[in-house]
Amino acid sequence: MEENTQIKTSLPENAYRELKEGEKYEPLMPADSKPKEVTPYSVGFGILMAIIFSAAAAYLGLKVGQVFEAAIPIAIIAVGVGTLTKKKNMLGQNVIIQSIGASSGVIVAGAIFTLPALYILGLEAKFYQIFLSSLFGGFLGIVLLIPFRKYFVKDMHGKFPFPEATATTEVLVSGEGSGGQAKLLAISGLIGGAYDFIVSTFGWWTESISTRLMAWGTQVADQMKVVFKINTGAAVLGLGYIVGLKYAAIICAGSFVAWFVIVPLINAAGGDATAMLSAETLFNDYAKPLGIGGIAMAGLIGIIKQAGIIKRSLGMAVNELKGQKAGAQVERTQKDISMKVVFGVLIGLLAAIFVFFQFGVLHNWGFTIIALLVVFVIAFLFTTVAANAIAIVGTNPVSGMTLMTLILASLVLVSAGLSGKSGMTAAMIIGGVVCTALSMAGGFVTDLKIGYWLGTTPAKQEGWKFLGTLVSAATVAGVMIVLNKTYGFVGEGALVAPQANAMAEVIRPLMSGGETPWTLYFAGAALALILTMIGVPALAFSLGMFIPLELNTPLLIGGLVSWFVGSRSKDEKLNKARRDRGTLIASGFIAGGALMGVVSAVLKYVGVEAFASAWNATKGAEWLAVGVYVALIAYFILHTMKAKKED
Repeated sequence: MEENTQIKTSLPENAYRELKEGEKYEPLMPADSKPKEVTPYSVGFGILMAIIFSAAAAYLGLKVGQVFEAAIPIAIIAVGVGTLTKKKNMLGQNVIIQSIGASSGVIVAGAIFTLPALYILGLEAKFYQIFLSSLFGGFLGIVLLIPFRKYFVKDMHGKFPFPEATATTEVLVSGEGSGGQAKLLAISGLIGGAYDFIVSTFGWWTESISTRLMAWGTQVADQMKVVFKINTGAAVLGLGYIVGLKYAAIICAGSFVAWFVIVPLINAAGGDATAMLSAETLFNDYAKPLGIGGIAMAGLIGIIKQAGIIKRSLGMAVNELKGQKAGAQVERTQKDISMKVVFGVLIGLLAAIFVFFQFGVLHNWGFTIIALLVVFVIAFLFTTVAANAIAIVGTNPVSGMTLMTLILASLVLVSAGLSGKSGMTAAMIIGGVVCTALSMAGGFVTDLKIGYWLGTTPAKQEGWKFLGTLVSAATVAGVMIVLNKTYGFVGEGALVAPQANAMAEVIRPLMSGGETPWTLYFAGAALALILTMIGVPALAFSLGMFIPLELNTPLLIGGLVSWFVGSRSKDEKLNKARRDRGTLIASGFIAGGALMGVVSAVLKYVGVEAFASAWNATKGAEWLAVGVYVALIAYFILHTMKAKKED
């Protein structure tokens, strides 16, 4: 029967806990209902969200190295617009909107973590190379995850927390009754967007502040090589709020160890040899390689931990492929794209990747076969690692896994006789495909879990995810080219692109015969093992050691805001209302700040230059940055604390 107003307004009591023997989970849209899902409205709105958030996420990710989760703000917008326009039967359609639109963040992560390295290495990166590596990687992530859907979202019901999926599902369910969320998101988006637009376009205050602002800070930085920095952007502050205090603290702990322990120790041990070097130089030469080694080891640890899941889930998929009877009745809420179709798409996709590698990258049949095998084997092995990471902590360790891919691919290709610029190009394209595949696998399991809780048809989510991937891949390729021509990824004023810089640093010596800091990589890997032994998330800590200090400290500030507003009352319902309101404001800061960053880049790209360079270089601009940043934090806290329990 057609879905109508009988839809429940809250998830069942057993949505988040393990089921008792014989107990069954019944989603909000029952299996015997026929909800509106794929409509011109839901598909069109989803495509629009994919374009907008691909551009925003690409800018923010290249700027600070953190790609925000697009699912939550897209869900909020979809619910708000549906409510304001008084549309009916929107739950199923909103899931499709969110699923198509959320392709943006995962495709962006796969692309920007790797492909800017081509520019950093001084190589040519053509549009079709960026587009096809993102497109094929995204498609590969979809088809490799589908066989594992039932294991992660149904068989393991209540055993994985799925933090991102939980938050998005709650928005889709509870937010349908009011347009207030969309209004708050819009206001905070305007504030965050205007704030970051002024910084990047006009330069009225500095983008970051440091202890060098004061005389004693300059003295400490010169003599002890100790310096503290903060990026003052609204988007990064919002990102820290959503990341939360615990995870932000771990990232910053790695950063603090690098900047306040390793750098001063290297300076003290180096004597005259390091006296003339800056803290930033010591960080780049010694601390960052430790972070790279730690990231790579964290990815390897993830594979070892997930070996059992890979074996069991693959067995389930093979049994379904062999044993499913023709015409067997499968309820709507468990109906996937058939394994025969999945297998056929996989074969066709591998053939397309083979053609792309041969005629668009390598031009050598032997190298192409090797590259294809590397892509398929590593993407397959890491798929469950990515999905499991998202299911447990909501964070995908894709950069660490891609570093492992690059190192392995480079060693194999060099052994086969491919090196130099052509070898670096090949390795980075291979890394781009794998990175996007793993990013998609992790993000897509979130969509499928949301659909499971709400009662969406999985086959429809799976089929239309390909469209979202296509749109996002095209968008990110165009945005990356614009940002490279506008800012670049190397030199003064360039976008940071930390993950891509790490890939470039790893690949250059491997392919060009330069000196590789294997000792530092080994030390970083050993540190990751030690951290794992004592229960500290090695990936988050290692990322903190690698990403510049000024991009980590705002995460901690945002995390502290999240902790503060969510712990002021003894009434837990009020605390939750405040945390939820803060999530809306933070999402607005992220979306608005990132989108206006793209607008600023486009203005510079077309020749509009209004940046006050002379003023921006003064102490006055830095002190002004302190003032407006404090005001932004105060606004964030005060408006978050206005939440009421009934909200």
